[in-house]
Amino acid sequence: MEEKTVKLAVNGGIGFGAKLTAKQLLALAAYMEEDKELELTTFQQLYLDIPESKLEEAKTAFQLCGLQWYPVGSFVKSLRTCNFCKGAEEEGMPTAIELNERIQGKPVPFPLKAAYTGCPNACGEPLVNDIGVIKMKDSYDLYIGGRAKGMNAQTGTLLFEGLTPAQLYSAVEKIIDIYAANGKKREYFAKFLKRYGVEKLRGEVSV
Repeated sequence: MEEKTVKLAVNGGIGFGAKLTAKQLLALAAYMEEDKELELTTFQQLYLDIPESKLEEAKTAFQLCGLQWYPVGSFVKSLRTCNFCKGAEEEGMPTAIELNERIQGKPVPFPLKAAYTGCPNACGEPLVNDIGVIKMKDSYDLYIGGRAKGMNAQTGTLLFEGLTPAQLYSAVEKIIDIYAANGKKREYFAKFLKRYGVEKLRGEVSV
């Protein structure tokens, strides 16, 4: 009988953007059979199926070489980012890393995508994701409700501007908590917002 597998989402972490090292590629290959494939998603993640008996071992091996792993399904995805072309501090990489740690993997009614970009060029596509963050000089603007594909594609709505990192963390966590508590099963975030109301959400989040 073929062993049951568990699907993991893996990437090189915020610091690497969409890049992987040779050491990381070898670590991934060690847990794949020759005829198996990696699935590259549009959200800077790799999906691979790990044998259940080797799951914890694989997680440890991935972490040791700088890979991060995330659950697959109805959870908050890892933060999509730009490649921080102007440098870690100027682009706000510490804030992006902290935000990712706070929100990734939280259970929600439907997979939720959050994106971050370090300048107004918005290379990380924050305006067409469920939650989008744009660093504006020394503060952060927060957008919600973007949708990149389908007949209902739309750009996000500016919810708050000029946030400090602490205000940003608090606002995003509250938004996710409200969605988790009030969203219907398989109700994607933009649809939830239309039903729940952006102004109602803004009032409940308040920063």
